[in-house]
Amino acid sequence: MNTQENNTRGIADLELFKQVLTASCYEQSSWQLYDTFDWEEKDGAERSWEHWLKKKVARFLRKYGLGIIKLRPFDIEKRQNGDDWPLFGYTMVGHKRLDNIQYCLETVINDGIKGDVIETGVWRGGAMMFAKAVLMKHGDVDRKIWCADSFKGLPKHFGRDVEISGDPEMSGMTFLGVAQENVMRNFELFGLLDQNVKFLKGWFHDTLPNAPIETISVARLDGDLYESTMVALENLYPKIASGGFLIIDDYQSWKGCKLAVDEYREKNNIDTPIELIDVHGGFWRKS
Repeated sequence: MNTQENNTRGIADLELFKQVLTASCYEQSSWQLYDTFDWEEKDGAERSWEHWLKKKVARFLRKYGLGIIKLRPFDIEKRQNGDDWPLFGYTMVGHKRLDNIQYCLETVINDGIKGDVIETGVWRGGAMMFAKAVLMKHGDVDRKIWCADSFKGLPKHFGRDVEISGDPEMSGMTFLGVAQENVMRNFELFGLLDQNVKFLKGWFHDTLPNAPIETISVARLDGDLYESTMVALENLYPKIASGGFLIIDDYQSWKGCKLAVDEYREKNNIDTPIELIDVHGGFWRKS
């Protein structure tokens, strides 16, 4: 098989892997999890007692790791934008944000930009599993993948997040807390776990300041909240090499995340435009 055929096969394999990671090849993966913000009435109308009761039941079940799930018709546009949570997928970010990871990684590889890859907030590991697959496709065997997460879900709102009071409180959602051992097993299932896949377990303010990372080529922040995003920016952005990328998963979706990014950029005189990825994420290349 010649080089062109190898490249064509590699691209096809990555596209298939996106389908698997997002569970887009399974129409049964489309669903809706009932939680607090599912019951907001867009027209401002008062909620019915049925909605109130369902919300209470959903909150009660969540304490025991259970939930109420409603299947709905599969919508490929929602899946591409990461607008739904695939029931048995490995990532929520959708196709477009996986495309963005591929673009950033292939750009730093082609331009010879050194540095590791890190994601803060990994859930089941799908985004970094895809990143590892991209590196393997290009024969990049030295770059490390860092998965930073509490591996027990989101923290409770505190500090500026409480002041902002615009993002949903999701600290009680056990669905979001995936143990490190399970994430490692997901990497292993696809032959992606090796000595260059590293894990930083704990809250970001505990792990990131002393993380043994010298240089970063691509950093992907998916901490949702103001405090989580700001801690990641303060500790990781100075390590990003010139020509590297910073990806903000929730820039357009979470008020706290956007405020942290905007404040950090203003404080550090960063005027590189933020390019939008889909209805949620944004990124820029460090000059």
